[in-house]
Amino acid sequence: MRGWSFPVGKFLGVEVRIHTFFLLLLLLAVSYASAFGSTGGRGFVLWLILLGAVIVREVARAVAAAWHGLELRSILLLPTGGLFTYATPDAVERSSTPEMQKRMAVVGPIANFAFGLLLAALVLIISPQINLLEKPWITPAYLMRASVWMNLLLGAVNLLPASPLDGGRVFRGEFAKSHGAIKGMRASAGLGQAIAIAMVIAGVLIPNMWLVMLGAFVMIGAHLEDQGLLLQSDVDTVRMRDVMLTQFATLSASDTLEDALQRSVHSLQDVFPVVRGANLVGAVSRQGIVEALHAEGNGYIQGVMTRSFQTAKPDDSLVKTLRRIMGGQGAQMVPVLEGDRIVGIITPQNLAHSMGMLNQRRRIRTQE
Repeated sequence: MRGWSFPVGKFLGVEVRIHTFFLLLLLLAVSYASAFGSTGGRGFVLWLILLGAVIVREVARAVAAAWHGLELRSILLLPTGGLFTYATPDAVERSSTPEMQKRMAVVGPIANFAFGLLLAALVLIISPQINLLEKPWITPAYLMRASVWMNLLLGAVNLLPASPLDGGRVFRGEFAKSHGAIKGMRASAGLGQAIAIAMVIAGVLIPNMWLVMLGAFVMIGAHLEDQGLLLQSDVDTVRMRDVMLTQFATLSASDTLEDALQRSVHSLQDVFPVVRGANLVGAVSRQGIVEALHAEGNGYIQGVMTRSFQTAKPDDSLVKTLRRIMGGQGAQMVPVLEGDRIVGIITPQNLAHSMGMLNQRRRIRTQE
C-alpha cells in the first residue's frame, strides 16, 4: 500500500501519507459535479469534504493512540480511514491485542458522528432554511448538507464488520478468540467482500456515488487481505525451532582475536555467539574481529564483543520475533535459548534458505 501513496509532510514527528486512490476520487468528484450541472470547483470542494472527514477521524485516533501510549511512526490516509504504522515493537504488540483494537475501533466512528452532528447544529443555526434530510444527501449543489452526511456516512461505514474497516478489526479479533487467527482473518476478509458488494449495489440503487466508491475500496482492501492469507497462514505457524541453525560455531569470551579469526576461516558464519562456560554472554562478527586486530592488535574476544542483543525461545513465533527485532535496531544474529543455554541461532543468511526448505517439505507432504 505504501508504494501507491505519497508523503504530505510530518506532524509532531509522525509521517503522513495519502493514498493515490484519492486522486481517482478527485477526478470522479469533478466529473460527478459537471454531470449534474455543477462546476468542477464544487466537485473539488466535495472531494475536500471527504478528505476532511478522514482527517477528523485520524486525528482523533492519533490522539487516542498517544493516550494509550502507542507511539506512531506514520499514518496512511485512505478514503475509508487510515492505517497506522507504530514506531516501537511494544506498540505493535499492544495494538494487535483484541482489547486495544476494540478501544481504537470506536474512536474513529465516534469522532465522525460527533463532528457531523456538530456541523448539523451549526447549519440549523446559521441557515435554518437548509433541509438536511432532503435527498440527495451528498451532492455538490449543497455542500453544507454534504459536509454533515459525509461525516455520518464515513462513521457508519466504519462500523461494518468488514476488513479493513474498524468494525472488521473488532470482528476479526473476536472471531479469532474461538477459531484462531487465520480463520478470523479469512472470515473477516470474506465478510468484507460480501459487504462491499452490498454497498456497491445499494449505492447504485439509491443512487449514491460515494457509497459505490467506498464499497469498491472496501472490496479491494478485503481482496488484498484475502490474497495474503496463504502466505500469512504459512508464516504464522512457523516457530523459531523450525528454522534455527542447530549446528553452529561458538567462541569463548577468553579466546584471543587471532584464535577466533583462525576458527572463523573454517566456518560459514558471519556472526558468532560468545559463551562463558555454557552461558551466552555476547556476540561478535567476523568483520568486528578483523577491524579490532587492525586497530588494536591481538586481544580477547570479551573486549570487542557486543553485550546488547535480543534473544528468542524455541517455541516463539518467527513472525513476532522478527517484528520485535525489526522494530528496534535490527540484528545480525538472534540466539535461541533454552534457559541460559544456546540451542540455535537465526541469521539473515540462513533464514531465507531455511524458509525455502520448510516450504518444500510442506509441499511434498501435501502431495503425499
